[in-house]
Amino acid sequence: MNPIPAARVVIPEDDRRAILARIDEALRSGVLTLGENGRAFEVSFARTVGTRFAVAVQSGTSALEIVLRALDVEERGVVVPTNTFFATAAAVIHAGGRPQFADVERTAMGLSVETVAAAVSSQTVAVIVVHIAGTVSPETPKIAAFCRDRGLVLIEDAAHAHGSGLDGRMAGTFGTAAAFSFYPTKVITAGEGGMIVTDDEAIYQHALQYRDQGKESFLTNLHVRMGYNWRLSELHAAVGLSQLNRLDEFVAERRRVAAAYTKRLAGVDGLQLLVPPDCAQPNFYKYVALLDRDVDRRALKRTLKERFQVSLSGEVYEIPCHHQPVFKQWAEGAFPVAEDVCSRHVCLPIYPGMTETEIEQVVGALRQTLPGRTAPCA
Repeated sequence: MNPIPAARVVIPEDDRRAILARIDEALRSGVLTLGENGRAFEVSFARTVGTRFAVAVQSGTSALEIVLRALDVEERGVVVPTNTFFATAAAVIHAGGRPQFADVERTAMGLSVETVAAAVSSQTVAVIVVHIAGTVSPETPKIAAFCRDRGLVLIEDAAHAHGSGLDGRMAGTFGTAAAFSFYPTKVITAGEGGMIVTDDEAIYQHALQYRDQGKESFLTNLHVRMGYNWRLSELHAAVGLSQLNRLDEFVAERRRVAAAYTKRLAGVDGLQLLVPPDCAQPNFYKYVALLDRDVDRRALKRTLKERFQVSLSGEVYEIPCHHQPVFKQWAEGAFPVAEDVCSRHVCLPIYPGMTETEIEQVVGALRQTLPGRTAPCA
């Protein structure tokens, strides 16, 4: 058996040469930020998603905060699923707003109209949907309609959702604005980085200012708002632009692996596969399954790694926001579904280039690690 990593960063040799050439040109020219690589990355990303504008920034976290600042959420409420990464809620707080945590539905582990309605108050100005594991929930258009009817702004945290869609519509086009991440584990990476996409020209203009110390424009020292250094370097943009050219290929590869898991694990007791509905076009940033409540997740992960050399990916997420000490003052309400799915889901290894042998090693390890609970192989 060979070790199976939880994830793998894939940058082919030809791409590395092209990236190095772009970086060399940036170093030769001395233009190391807000240059041609960044502009090309923005144009290509906006075209891929199908929005008018894209703004490259330093991280997915800063992308969210910039959008929230542009919408002026100061002292107002923003609905956030409690089953999300720290950064979603933290961006609200850093922008001066107040996170209003909401429960999730079980199938896509995201918000529903019902959970949003339960969290909204008279102080609410916006709702953030999170496309967990790269699946755009069928609830998303319903939530968008709910927000329109009540004068709320819908924001997409699409950090997981590069190339994902629903009914042929791309992640990043359901709300007023969306934020993507290019952290190393994501479907495509820039090393670090983020992208704001929007059709709203005012948000676009504000984002350009916020990312560059609040300056009116790059070539002036007139500061018109309290911005920050949220620029994306030309070196990171070179990596991101190259990876974007591989997006379709990488998503196809992930779907291939996911289809194999879905077929080969269908007979395993103790494991409920969270297979996205037919209307969704997920990128399978994560392949998620729910364990039965009597299965010890920590013991399972330890056995898979020590006995079978299979490392599971990090959960999405094992500790919901309302249980995080840093968010204690905003942790109001009951969140039974989020607490349940957070406590017992696992994410199987998935990455481009995963071989049939590696897939079989993961499947076999799971079957053997759940003794007496597995249906015979087909």
